[in-house]
Amino acid sequence: MFKDKYVMGTCYYPEHWDRELWDSDIDRMLDCGISVIRIAEFAWNFFEPEEGVYTFDFFDDFLRLCEKKGMKVIMCTPTATPPAWLTGKYPEVLTSDIDGNKYKHGGRRHYNYNSETYRRFCSVITEKLALHYGDHKAVIGWQIDNEFNCELDEFYSEADTRAFRIFLKEKYKTIDELNRAWGTSFWNQTYNDFEEISVPARIPTAHNPHQMLDYHRFISGSVLSFCKLQSDILREHIRPGAFITTNGMFGYIDNHRMTGESLDVYTYDSYPSFAFGLKKESWVPKGLKDRHWSRNLTEVRSICPHFGIMEQQSGANGSVGGMEGPAPRPGQLTLWAMQSVAHGADYISFFRWRTACFGAEMYWHGILDHDNRDNRKISEVKSFHEKLQKINEICGSDFEAELAYLTDYDNEWDTADDIWHKDLNDVSSESIFLFTQKNHIPYDYVFFNDKTGAEDLLRYKYVIYPHPVLMDEKRTEVLYEYVRRGGILIVGAMSGAKDLRGHCVMKPGPGLLSKLTGSDVKESTFVHENDEGMTASDGKRVFDMPLYNEILTVKEGEENALKAAFYDSGYYKGEAALIENSVEKGKVYHLGGVFSEENLKTLSELIGMKSLTEDIAEVPEDIEAVLRSKGEKKYLFLLNYMFEPEFAVLKCEAEDLFTGERVSGRVEMKPFEVRVFKL
Repeated sequence: MFKDKYVMGTCYYPEHWDRELWDSDIDRMLDCGISVIRIAEFAWNFFEPEEGVYTFDFFDDFLRLCEKKGMKVIMCTPTATPPAWLTGKYPEVLTSDIDGNKYKHGGRRHYNYNSETYRRFCSVITEKLALHYGDHKAVIGWQIDNEFNCELDEFYSEADTRAFRIFLKEKYKTIDELNRAWGTSFWNQTYNDFEEISVPARIPTAHNPHQMLDYHRFISGSVLSFCKLQSDILREHIRPGAFITTNGMFGYIDNHRMTGESLDVYTYDSYPSFAFGLKKESWVPKGLKDRHWSRNLTEVRSICPHFGIMEQQSGANGSVGGMEGPAPRPGQLTLWAMQSVAHGADYISFFRWRTACFGAEMYWHGILDHDNRDNRKISEVKSFHEKLQKINEICGSDFEAELAYLTDYDNEWDTADDIWHKDLNDVSSESIFLFTQKNHIPYDYVFFNDKTGAEDLLRYKYVIYPHPVLMDEKRTEVLYEYVRRGGILIVGAMSGAKDLRGHCVMKPGPGLLSKLTGSDVKESTFVHENDEGMTASDGKRVFDMPLYNEILTVKEGEENALKAAFYDSGYYKGEAALIENSVEKGKVYHLGGVFSEENLKTLSELIGMKSLTEDIAEVPEDIEAVLRSKGEKKYLFLLNYMFEPEFAVLKCEAEDLFTGERVSGRVEMKPFEVRVFKL
């Protein structure tokens, strides 16, 4: 985004405040190091107060002040909140619930991606803004819409049904091919014409899983089309060098493809305080609380290795509709912002400058509270900016990892409707994150797509593909080439069970992947309550085998595969739980179960997977360690999320970039403290 230096920003809403505050607000922002602000994502009415009437005076005045004072601006297209005159006159632009009831005006994100009427109005307002502000000296970038698929990620309007039919016609060409792909002979669901198909509606039973898989692919395509519609218009009119982005990371969006097609940089909205539940249990999985946001940031890094944070939490979160959360404690604002920096953010924009005095988010606190006085948060923002300047040389560096967590959107979206797949995937993905975090084994997400080749995987010594239930020949060949050339691949239960339509294959498990694994699944089962605590062993090590077990054997004719661990109890005692196969220079491990922290620890010992920081520092599991590199230079981030001091031991002398001191040996980490060392 900014490439050679870290930049700090905030989100500002001039339409919420008296004009008399603008001047002092910009001065105060600049004083604490804020040099970029995001504006106008919900301000359509200020540009088009009634249909076909355009006015720019309000934001012209504000941008004139920004230019005078040297404040840079990210301008937004305001399409996340259509104006009341539009939704009232053209109700077809509104999205609907699963029963077909249209949502009403009054909230946000109540529009419909596939409404031709709405797309026409969005095209016009985007073009008007681009023509008017495209050459403005203060405007350095553009954000498209705001948080695609936040609030809603499934859509059921008439326009969606029409667009879904077009999507299916383009994909399947004939209705007979669709019937085969969806397995419509089951439950007498056969269609005679595409016009008989609608988006999934409320039914008394489970939906057709193959229809749902295509429906989620369709939702992603709808978002991508809507984003590209605006991106194409912006590129025609904005000045060279101004970037295009969008923010968030929500369900049923191929963010990788969207970034490649429409964006220059991807930005994320980071709110680690969601991890601390108040009146209700937090939806964040238990384990590492706010540190759990590193998992999200890891996925963001797979989309865009050097990304931006468009909304970084600065105050208590909460809106009138719920989502209450505590304020960051002293030090946590810096900790969470540095968490983003450590994982690849070179732009940190705090949400928001001042807490709103009205509206649905008047309890969603910003840097300043309602009283508008300087406070500890603004002091911490200033301190964070000073720290950023001291580590500027790290900007543009690369995240270090030897392990890749391989996944793909087909398998991710399949878990929405395949409860077996979801149960296994949820346990394994969470366990992999917890194990790698606590043992300082960093990983990158890699999303399999049509362009992924063995070279993309060979950057990593190890690849774990936990439950690739949906598999095809092309992906199998890429994996085979990775292993053949020296890679180490790890897969779990249910691998290769389906094709890309979501049909279970009539082959012994792991289906197409048996070419790599050398294994044969004789039988599989969820662990019976009488068998809880199931384990397997190789004579030296014990593997925890919870939730779901496959009974494995070596595939007939395989000479390089061997049974590496055996179940210790139950009716399948003595049967294989782990198959190890050698494929030329590499190896494949097929674990007949889900991944847990315990069996990952055992497996890592077996295959020699170690912490990247092992030779650099002794780091307790309560501290996150991130290693970044830039040429020959290496940098170590240590982040203490705990409410008490922790201690690490540097095994070599290093420069503390915040203090300039040379340090080695035992170093103290105060509660919520971040330390950054140049090695």
